[in-house]
Amino acid sequence: MTNLVNSCSPKSRWLPLAAACAALATVTAAALPASAATGGDRALLPAPAAVGDRYPVDEAGLAKLMAPGPEANGTMVRVTGPGTRWVKAVGPVSQDPAASFRIGSMTKMFTSTVVLQLVAEGHLGLNTPIAEVLPDLVPAAWHPITVGQLLSHTSGLGLPCGELKDGMGLTPQGVVAAWTKEGCPAPEYPVTRQQYNGGNYFLLGLAIEKVTGRSYADEVQRRIARPLGLHHTYVPRAGDASMPTPSLAEPTPQEPWAWAEGGMISNAPDVERFMKALLGGRLLPPAQQARLTELPELARTAKLPFSAAGLMTARLSDGTRVWGKTGSMAQYTSGAFATADGRRVVTYSYLPTPELTSDQAVARAVALIEAAL
Repeated sequence: MTNLVNSCSPKSRWLPLAAACAALATVTAAALPASAATGGDRALLPAPAAVGDRYPVDEAGLAKLMAPGPEANGTMVRVTGPGTRWVKAVGPVSQDPAASFRIGSMTKMFTSTVVLQLVAEGHLGLNTPIAEVLPDLVPAAWHPITVGQLLSHTSGLGLPCGELKDGMGLTPQGVVAAWTKEGCPAPEYPVTRQQYNGGNYFLLGLAIEKVTGRSYADEVQRRIARPLGLHHTYVPRAGDASMPTPSLAEPTPQEPWAWAEGGMISNAPDVERFMKALLGGRLLPPAQQARLTELPELARTAKLPFSAAGLMTARLSDGTRVWGKTGSMAQYTSGAFATADGRRVVTYSYLPTPELTSDQAVARAVALIEAAL
């Protein structure tokens, strides 16, 4: 497996984009125990037992996980649920609960939401070939790849053809060209597996712009951030390396940019509000809402399952299923997960050390979510 920390560092963020951060993006789904249970939500920890409609947080467990050490220099965790609100930051990170951070591939949940809204409005179809939406960018040979397959990481896209790095002045079209230019391997067809790939969401971002006539950043603001009052959530412009004040950690000198695939900035209260609205049914009509927690056929046998809308899913040790996304960008490793009804949400962000291994990151993500929810 690609080294978790190095594959998500700024200097290697684009190489290879198809696999970069894939380990982090799927660690929870891969590591949490499987279960045949399919029932509704239950308390995630057998002890202490839930009190009424309140689910206690394992504060001792979180305190141990959040203490600065060889895996992370600082950690922020925010947990809310019925009768529960727990927020804490430990180590060299801002103590301000509204501190901003780069959410990395959690951006994909915003992209997916906009796409599904456009599907509901009839501007896109899940079965529409992306080559029909972007005929000037996508080769005719890609015709079998649909919007729905891009959302669910079942498009068959492989590794990009050529090197992609930050600081190259890349445009979304330039990134897509790393898959589509002459001589690049054709996507797998028929598709036989679910394979996480950031290229899918660059194509979806371009599809959003094509059918709306507006920028991806504007559509996120118009459709999600402004209606929900997410005042700290936005898509930075290419070339903008600045961070709001306060930010969770000191900004890095690099220029992070991953646009619709992983470029957004937000904070824990905004991410939580988004997760509650998304899973609570406030952003999508029922038909599209169902896609959030629907597993495509290829995901049913996958070790790293994503829903039809691109959400990671995992079943915790007591059988409770959670949905969400992880992400890494610049110095941040983050995630947000919630129960299917959106009532219980955990948002976290930490500063991984260079020594953090993939196995340690897996264990850390699992333990954070288990203790929090």
